Amino acid sequence: MNQISLSYKMKKSELYRKVIKYFEQTMPEVETELVYENPFQLLVAVILSAQCTDKRVNMVTPSLFRSYPTAESMSLASIDEIYEHIKSVSYPNSKARHLSGMSKMLVGDFGGEVPQTLEELVRLPGVGRKTANVIQSVVWQKAAFAVDTHIFRVSHRLGLVSPKATTPYAVEKTLTQYFPDDVIPRAHHWLLLHGRYVCQARKPKCEVCGLQEVCGEFKKKRI
Repeated sequence: MNQISLSYKMKKSELYRKVIKYFEQTMPEVETELVYENPFQLLVAVILSAQCTDKRVNMVTPSLFRSYPTAESMSLASIDEIYEHIKSVSYPNSKARHLSGMSKMLVGDFGGEVPQTLEELVRLPGVGRKTANVIQSVVWQKAAFAVDTHIFRVSHRLGLVSPKATTPYAVEKTLTQYFPDDVIPRAHHWLLLHGRYVCQARKPKCEVCGLQEVCGEFKKKRI
């Protein structure tokens, strides 16, 4: 049996161990690239980052946070006022409405504080499961795995998930099953950043990737 066949026979648990070892060596300290100072600011930034780059979000949030540093202050702003700060991001009209509604609900239902549970977070306007998992993972280091397009792509290419995992939730369930709970907050950033800078959608940089040995997609290219 050749090396290629052996790679496809690798147990899922062994694959995850190798991936964890690689990232622990190459990205021992890892965090979100969004700039924020508190849970409220991170929540705002993550809402703005939907279908938008972190770089662009980081360009608009300084002015936004100077004007509205808290949920209370943002809740008093009009949608048009919020829009003026974020008009260069994608879908600014809907995001301005979401930020307005989100801040008002934080003040009215949660005393101005960002809630910690998935059930409470997804009640907020503009907050879906992915955004809620980011907040849980980054702020409170919970074992919640937010799956974006980068993580979805990398997980499939590496073989971390089955081809049958065709939805973000299906990918999330597999990743949370095999990554240890204490690793999940870092693993989210590992896979995201790997997808953003190495395992890119159109032109993956396989030549500089340190995971060639375990990558099912790379092995297919070599057959």
